[in-house]
Amino acid sequence: MKYYLIAGESSGDQHAAYLMKSLKKLDSSAEFRYWGGDRMKEVGDTDPVRHIDDLAFMGFWEVAVNIRTILKNLKLAKRDIAKFSPDYLILVDYPGFNLRIAEWAHKKKMKVVYYIAPQVWAWKENRVKKIRRHCDLLLTILPFEEDYFKDKGVVQAKFIGHPLMDHFDTFKANADGFDPSEKLFGIFPGSRRQEVNYILPPVSAVFQKYPDTQFGLSVSDQLRNSPELYHQHLNNAANVKRFTGRQHDLLAHSEAALVKSGTSTLEAALLNVAQTVIYKGNPVSFFIAKRVVKVPYISLVNLILGYKLVEELIQSDVNEKNLDKAVELLKTPEEQERQKAGYKELREKLGGPGASDRAARAIVQL
Repeated sequence: MKYYLIAGESSGDQHAAYLMKSLKKLDSSAEFRYWGGDRMKEVGDTDPVRHIDDLAFMGFWEVAVNIRTILKNLKLAKRDIAKFSPDYLILVDYPGFNLRIAEWAHKKKMKVVYYIAPQVWAWKENRVKKIRRHCDLLLTILPFEEDYFKDKGVVQAKFIGHPLMDHFDTFKANADGFDPSEKLFGIFPGSRRQEVNYILPPVSAVFQKYPDTQFGLSVSDQLRNSPELYHQHLNNAANVKRFTGRQHDLLAHSEAALVKSGTSTLEAALLNVAQTVIYKGNPVSFFIAKRVVKVPYISLVNLILGYKLVEELIQSDVNEKNLDKAVELLKTPEEQERQKAGYKELREKLGGPGASDRAARAIVQL
């Protein structure tokens, strides 16, 4: 069978790669063509049509200023999908782009699978109609989503568990470059340039405040060729060590962390790392988002649990004073143990490993 996948950001690249591996187990003749990143490339053995480095536009303002590029990419995707003529079109998250592709593909009578449901329960609930009309199968990864979508008439919604459970079920941290006697405090400012530019400046003040604490700074694979992005904010801090493309290894060797909102917050929880979740972005984008997003929390950990387990600092609250308090609290054994107790409940809600295999079976049975 022929599978065409579109993932537009780092987490989607990771989840899609696991799905591709599972599809290969079920379909030895599987042929892939895709938009994605390096993890999908490892499985697909070919270069992506478009790499996620060229696709990840985050925020209302950023999308607006890149609209021409986005429209060109939509045209390219439609043309390339039609030429490849896949048996299954698998759209991974990235809803602003992928829902437009779903509508077009549905009209072309293609089998459309949406993997990792758009978070319409948070904002843009009108997208539910598009999902109901244009997708043959909707695979959800958060425990409350299947009921939500079925209540909205999306009868093709199916909860398959979270694919991160597959990864961490067999994950073994690489100890190279880490001192086993050293307790690191992890800093995870995100995988996009704009995220780092907004988050790292206020965080850098913490490095000076705690000179005896060894900080581990996560540098994403996408930004490995942009060292100047980090140099300008670190002020030659001697107590900061950078780890490039090793986010999970760094989490595994951290006693606590400041983590940018997103999938990383769930990864930290699954590795039992106490955390404070932070978000800071373009002021215009945040102004708009504040008025349309309708969820009580920004952290997946808190959203899934239904209560605030981990502290959240958003926009103007990401400042030296609040970050200082956060680091001081997270370094205490009492706070670390409190969060770990909540993480146990989180794992029970997410279900066991096997999500990628369940997703693959649901697709080939479509």
